[in-house]
Amino acid sequence: MTDTTTADLDIRLEKHRVELTGYCYRMLGSSFEAEDAVQDTMVRAWRSYEKFEGRSSLRSWLYRIATNVCLDMLSAGNKRARPMDLTESTPLAQAALSPRPDHTWLEPMPDARILPTVEDPAEAAVAKESVRLAFMAALQQLPPKQRAVLILREVLAWKASEVAELLGTTVASVNSALQRARATLAESDGKQGAEAAVSDPLDAEQQKLLDRYVAAFEGYDMTALTALLHEDAIMTMPPFDLWLTGHDDITGFMTTLGSACEGSRLVPVQVNGLPGFAQYKPDPEEGGWTPWAVQVLEISDGRLTGFHFFLDTQRWFPLFGLPLHLDAADTLEAESDEVEEGV
Repeated sequence: MTDTTTADLDIRLEKHRVELTGYCYRMLGSSFEAEDAVQDTMVRAWRSYEKFEGRSSLRSWLYRIATNVCLDMLSAGNKRARPMDLTESTPLAQAALSPRPDHTWLEPMPDARILPTVEDPAEAAVAKESVRLAFMAALQQLPPKQRAVLILREVLAWKASEVAELLGTTVASVNSALQRARATLAESDGKQGAEAAVSDPLDAEQQKLLDRYVAAFEGYDMTALTALLHEDAIMTMPPFDLWLTGHDDITGFMTTLGSACEGSRLVPVQVNGLPGFAQYKPDPEEGGWTPWAVQVLEISDGRLTGFHFFLDTQRWFPLFGLPLHLDAADTLEAESDEVEEGV
């Protein structure tokens, strides 16, 4: 290829990066594995482009390559999970922080890396719903090919004939796989917890709820926080397999084992189609605040039904483009920006 052709191909491939990352993330349940899979897809496409005969669109061809990459990565059989998919809820009196390896966990992902800009609000809503933690956890229960069929048909709205061509199988086989995948998801619905009912954009009541949550968390006001939590709210903290349910155990944990979080600062992030925050807790050595967790919040019926703390800050904060330290000037500047914007 000439330099001009190479540059043109790079641009054409790059246009598909975000949607391919979203697809690979749904397939793999891992932020970093998804980005690795897309990079592998791009390299394979670049190397074999001269053999691409144009019998399908470039987009379809890239999805075929990405699917094969993901299926190869899933051949080891690892299923990403949330703490409540692996163990029973732990009473506060028995709470212990036992970590499991990174490859155990369903990982968070910034919206901007997996949700391409689309003009159709309905399409955008489906895309966001399909990366929320409960749906992602349910996807991980499907065999890899069923997972691919469900994502391509239900999320990306491909025709059965297009999926059959991509997977090298028949329409009947695709329809059968989709039926089995739907049945598995329906069976798991009752085990996934309350569905996150989050508007896009947030409606006025949901925004007020988040504002009250920030005030309660930063003020470490357990009475105010209890008023915001559903009675069956769930709190998780990967890489620890501990998870708590109910506002009494959650606030009890925060004032005992989690008491070091008092005085934290929260910075808004968009994560997994849900509202979230980067949590910085006080840094006793250098002053200011140091990264502690990416929080993902689930809302239903005007209450917080789940909040999930992803604690591997050395991985998550760079992924979200977040600083690895906050000082007083940073927080004052952020507060000033909010006042100017009328937040």
